[in-house]
Amino acid sequence: MNAAYKIVKSNKGSGGIDGMSTEALLAYLKKHGSEFIASLLEGTYKPNPVRRVEIPKANGKKRGLGIPTVVDRTVQQAISQVLEVLYEPQFSEMSYGFRPHRGSHRALLKCGEYIEQGYLFTVDMDLEKFFDTVNHSKLIEVLSRTIKDSRLVSLIHRYLNAGVINCGKYQPTQLGLSQGGPLSPILSNIMLNELDKELERRGHKFVRYADDLLIFCKSRKAAHRTYDHIVPFIEGKLFLKVNREKTKVAYIRDIKFLSYAFGRRNGKCQYLLHPESIKKMKHKIRELTSRSNGWGYEYRKERLQWYICGWSNYFSVAGYKNRLEEWDSWLRHRIRMCIWKSWKRVRTRYHNLKKLVPDENRVRIAAFCRKSYWRMSSHPTVHEAMSDERLLRAGYPTFAGCYVDFNKAKGYW
Repeated sequence: MNAAYKIVKSNKGSGGIDGMSTEALLAYLKKHGSEFIASLLEGTYKPNPVRRVEIPKANGKKRGLGIPTVVDRTVQQAISQVLEVLYEPQFSEMSYGFRPHRGSHRALLKCGEYIEQGYLFTVDMDLEKFFDTVNHSKLIEVLSRTIKDSRLVSLIHRYLNAGVINCGKYQPTQLGLSQGGPLSPILSNIMLNELDKELERRGHKFVRYADDLLIFCKSRKAAHRTYDHIVPFIEGKLFLKVNREKTKVAYIRDIKFLSYAFGRRNGKCQYLLHPESIKKMKHKIRELTSRSNGWGYEYRKERLQWYICGWSNYFSVAGYKNRLEEWDSWLRHRIRMCIWKSWKRVRTRYHNLKKLVPDENRVRIAAFCRKSYWRMSSHPTVHEAMSDERLLRAGYPTFAGCYVDFNKAKGYW
């Protein structure tokens, strides 16, 4: 519990339905700690409902998150730590999501191994609303095989049935795992480990990251046969639903896994940027360089630095070196547009340009020009005043700079 408290405190995060913050948690535990621990040991502790929060998804829909109270987060974290020790030896080597010392890059490299071995066709499996449709009875049955303390199983069951508070109204939860708490990742892996073991028993090559699953086959016919045989197990034994519209049998070039695409050249796997990933990146950059968000220079630089470096690190496995110049040119264009708009008045533009460009006639023409912000950002005078070198010295990040920094940090260069 002490270790769980430290993790919850360091993660911070917003409070649940009781409004208690992580800063107030220690005082609460000191005051009520003994009776709190006693209720857990006696099996009488009753979890609070979670606070429902909806966040937008890339497809325009919304994903519901459940925010537990900080006290419940501490209990869930403690349970998760115990379950991790119990179940890590049982989990499949082909499972990479929500596990220590693993991650998306290792999952991608494993996909590359299979592709280089000639497994060029996949069953790209999509479980429809997995976290919202987990069958509680089946999960409790699976947990009971390993956990012999009925108090812990009962406590987990009470967390599953705690319900949610949505717009001030209580809603029961008869199905699903509430995303947003420390317990749902480990429980999802415990549930889907049943699928992993079945795939291993049947001798399939596969990679799973959370509820994203690829099953690799050497022919399209074998992939269709695998699909036909595994769907009845998922729906009949695990009581999960396969999204038949999104689940497909496809050649490796035609799939998207963890935002990557794949290719094969001279027998070697190629890791590629999926077109949707580039589209999402540009959409995010447009948000960060919006003319109307009212951000100051320093805050905008900071947000751009966080995003571009994080994006570059995640997609470091892909080969996109030849796209860096194109992206940086577009990024500089947008930064100049933001700066030009921030110089709102003609006299401000005139004085600022005059400091940077020696030709007063050109400065005057640019300052009085009434073209749009976007067109002015590519104006020769504005471009000279806010050159690439000056923007770099001012602290604006570049894709190329983050790419070089990452490769140097990893010792590749």
